[in-house]
Amino acid sequence: MQKEKPWLKHYGQVPHSIEYPRVTMYEAVMQTVQKCPDVTAYDFFGYTSSYSRFKKDIDKCADALASLGMRKGDRITISMPTTPQGIICFYAANKLGAVSSLIHPLSTANEIEFFLNSSRSRFALTLDAFFGKFREVGPRTDLKTLILARIPDYLSPLKRLGFYFAKGRKIPPVPKDTSKDFPDDFKVRWWSEIMSGSYPRAEKAEMATDDLAVILFSGGTTGVPKGIMLSNRNFISEGMQVSAWGNLSDGERILAILPIFHGFGLGVCVNACFMGGGTSILVPQFTPETVAQLIRSKRPTLLVGVPTLFDALSRDPVMHKADLSCLKATFSGADTLPRTVKERFEEIVRKQGGSVQLLEGYGLTEAVTAIMATPIGQYREGSIGVPFPDMHAKIVRPGTTEELPAGEEGEICLHGPAVMLGYLDHPEETAATLRTHQDGKIWLHTGDIAAMDEDGFFYFKLRLKRMIKSSGMNVYPSQVEEVLYRHPEVREACVIGVPDEAQVERVKAFVVLKDPAKAGAEMEKAIIGYCREHLIKWSCPREVEFRNDLPKTLVGKIAFNILEKEEIERLRAEGKYTGK
Repeated sequence: MQKEKPWLKHYGQVPHSIEYPRVTMYEAVMQTVQKCPDVTAYDFFGYTSSYSRFKKDIDKCADALASLGMRKGDRITISMPTTPQGIICFYAANKLGAVSSLIHPLSTANEIEFFLNSSRSRFALTLDAFFGKFREVGPRTDLKTLILARIPDYLSPLKRLGFYFAKGRKIPPVPKDTSKDFPDDFKVRWWSEIMSGSYPRAEKAEMATDDLAVILFSGGTTGVPKGIMLSNRNFISEGMQVSAWGNLSDGERILAILPIFHGFGLGVCVNACFMGGGTSILVPQFTPETVAQLIRSKRPTLLVGVPTLFDALSRDPVMHKADLSCLKATFSGADTLPRTVKERFEEIVRKQGGSVQLLEGYGLTEAVTAIMATPIGQYREGSIGVPFPDMHAKIVRPGTTEELPAGEEGEICLHGPAVMLGYLDHPEETAATLRTHQDGKIWLHTGDIAAMDEDGFFYFKLRLKRMIKSSGMNVYPSQVEEVLYRHPEVREACVIGVPDEAQVERVKAFVVLKDPAKAGAEMEKAIIGYCREHLIKWSCPREVEFRNDLPKTLVGKIAFNILEKEEIERLRAEGKYTGK
């Protein structure tokens, strides 16, 4: 065993293995309710809910959803920021045996249509501000019930007033009569109304721990969004692993900055917290000022995020005044952590009374999210740490199942209870990603290149898949290029990630125009604006470089790797890049 998992000796007080209950996510949260009914489950800008209150709200929401026609096997799209409505609905749907599909609330109308049809959702929950996009695409989907929530639903009267003057008055009003926008059998309901109504009690559905419970979207090897199918067991095991690793129990508070449509936010900041009985401090929208104020006022014990979060916090003046002695652990994931960001954040923590290190972790949505991290107090330069309890990791020669010895670079493969069921309606890609090795176990081929040292610590190197990591989010160049090619003035286009201290990578487009004489600042502005109409904000190019032609491979494909090398050389010559 020790030879198989050399990292076990680094676990400290963390158990080597955990016994996972064979239950659903709803039932797992109910077990936490029984253990600590009076502990605060979540805090939303001063609105707090104990675990017992959380249970009542989940059950009430389940009653309402059942009265609206939700049954076992139905799908509901949750298009919400990190708010009480989103997490209450998530567990309520699970109680009924329904599957939750979580998507970014800022998705474009075309993306929403794609996600709704991919998940075959009959129900959806979103904010009133996004009603227009759902109204536009609803008739082209299977959607039958749309539930609208408002941010002020869980705010005090004073904070409701503040929200109105800051943002609320800018939200287009939802028509009182929506019948003309949808078919006769379509329902539009308000969250506040369904949660104040009276309904027959909805019984818990018969649902197995290995059944599909959640769909999270990520890009596949082709860049086309794929639905990642995750079971109750996937979420429970990953949540209990994180909870054990970070000691997320009664009295511990985690700042839920990362969004719930992201595996990192849903799996670590919300579900893992509820598995252990800690308190999740919900943050619906990230700004350095808001988060710094919450750290100062709510005093979280655990802070997890992407490198850009810690970089932004390091620059915020409130952080330089806050008492940071409350922090017991801080972890960075989703992107490679620049050394300068780590050092700058740790310096501020020390100056403000804290002593934690900013440690790195690793994960991917195909295993819910985080599945390994650096043990507290055991920092190693450049390491993403060791696997969590019950998660096995090894390095194989790319394109094979051959395990490589310590020190050699290859593809990370994972085995354990957090590994996904597969890709929704993509059996071929599932078969290519989940492969049976000689040991008879199914291993997840991550597409990420890393190495493992003799002690079992892993070191991330690069991604096999062509993907850009910008501010912790996945950007798939092929998707951006598809939009660029639709622009009437564009002949050729290629998108790459450019090293950036603030974003880790920023998106840059190289474009050949049909009429090169039109190249210039105005055309660059027009092309970026066009992308913003069709893509999520972080996927849009931050700059466009016009060229007369683009480099090609021997078979005539655009050689994006040559553009990447050229860009690195240019930045290095300008003294703006010192990496490898």
